[in-house]
Amino acid sequence: MDGLASKFAYVNGTRLHYFEQGTGPLVLLVHGFPEISYSWRHQLPALAKAGYRVVAYDQRGYGLSSKYANPDAYRIHQLVDDAVGLVQALGEESAIIVGHDWGAAVAWSAAWLSPDIFPAVASLSVPFGGRGIIPLPSSPFGELEPDPLHEALAGPGQDFYQTHFGKLDGAITEMEADVRGWLRGAVLSLSGDGLGPTGMDFAAMDPLDLIRGSALCIAHGAQMKDRFFDVPSLPSWFDEEDLDAYTNAFVSSGFAGPLMYYKNLNASWEDLASMGDSPLQVPATLILGDLDICYGWGQEAIARASERIPNYRGTHVLAGCGHWTQQERPEDVNRLLIEFFHSL
Repeated sequence: MDGLASKFAYVNGTRLHYFEQGTGPLVLLVHGFPEISYSWRHQLPALAKAGYRVVAYDQRGYGLSSKYANPDAYRIHQLVDDAVGLVQALGEESAIIVGHDWGAAVAWSAAWLSPDIFPAVASLSVPFGGRGIIPLPSSPFGELEPDPLHEALAGPGQDFYQTHFGKLDGAITEMEADVRGWLRGAVLSLSGDGLGPTGMDFAAMDPLDLIRGSALCIAHGAQMKDRFFDVPSLPSWFDEEDLDAYTNAFVSSGFAGPLMYYKNLNASWEDLASMGDSPLQVPATLILGDLDICYGWGQEAIARASERIPNYRGTHVLAGCGHWTQQERPEDVNRLLIEFFHSL
């Protein structure tokens, strides 16, 4: 891509790799799991062309950024501090922050904790979850402690994926045994291509049924991939080259750092206790697919968003789109982001 640069910044002792393109007001793009800064490949040129300085970085534990063995290095304040420090390292005073999946959780938290640095936030896939970080049924804004909530959601005989990932060993063993195959299965099984043929209506389903019957619950003694969908061919939005980029990144970096984010959900919930029911004050919007499992279990958080976000600019639901919002529907996402930016 013309004008795209790969660079490094050193933020409070942490090395952050990032891609940068364009000039103008700063937009910070934060990826989720299992992704890297590459997941924003369609947004970098489009937002740069629209008049913005766009930076997509590898979060700590991912890609070419620093990795840490200490689980405390992946608590929510550390992740937010990376975003704040990167803005400062780029010589800017503020940035619009945009996140997807875990990047959305970081983006929401950054705008909540540091509204002076992040005067606007756009989320893809994950609604605002308050101190819970990721909103779930019966706990849209972190009303319940994550660990016992996850146990209740999974039901007897299985683990919620966040619990499974947080245990590290079993999940890492499964992923490392076939990095390319696992990534392929995870991406396709949570995509519109994988979920569309099922005919499920996520908005109408009981969220417990949705969670317990999906690949996001793992039966004791089983593996997550046991519930992956068999999608015979890669879609046009995620081809062999894209899968190669993901595979090479995770073969190099491993999965321990990214899974530490899940290991710290309870600790991060405790860290955010002082925020209580404080509103998120900056302008905000949410973009997600109607076949995204986060749409299914996030219905209460979406319906009540304006209670916690006084300047909420609305929810945009993309028909036929699964979890990988900015990759499955790049043109729609780019258009909606630019419209949001222009409204500020």
